[in-house]
Amino acid sequence: MIIFGTKGYLYQLAILTLVCGQCGNPSAHTLRKRVTKFTLFFVPLFPFSTKFATQCTFCGAEQKVTKEQAEQLQAQAAGGAQGGQQPYGQPQQPYRS
Repeated sequence: MIIFGTKGYLYQLAILTLVCGQCGNPSAHTLRKRVTKFTLFFVPLFPFSTKFATQCTFCGAEQKVTKEQAEQLQAQAAGGAQGGQQPYGQPQQPYRS
């Protein structure tokens, strides 16, 4: 008898302030990585699916992004945005009274 299956893992890579494409509000977005791994006898062996997405903390809308976009957003969150190009969205400064 062989027991096999899958198990999902969710990693939070960064939190960015972007303008939401759904609600239009400048709010925090979490950049997440979802990895699905093949398991044999409940031991995760290798990943066979990796997906990236951002989720708006204001309205909850989730948008899929490519691996390249996720890497650029992660670099932007670390303060390493180069050349002034923002491929996904314009970062917004927090509101000041």
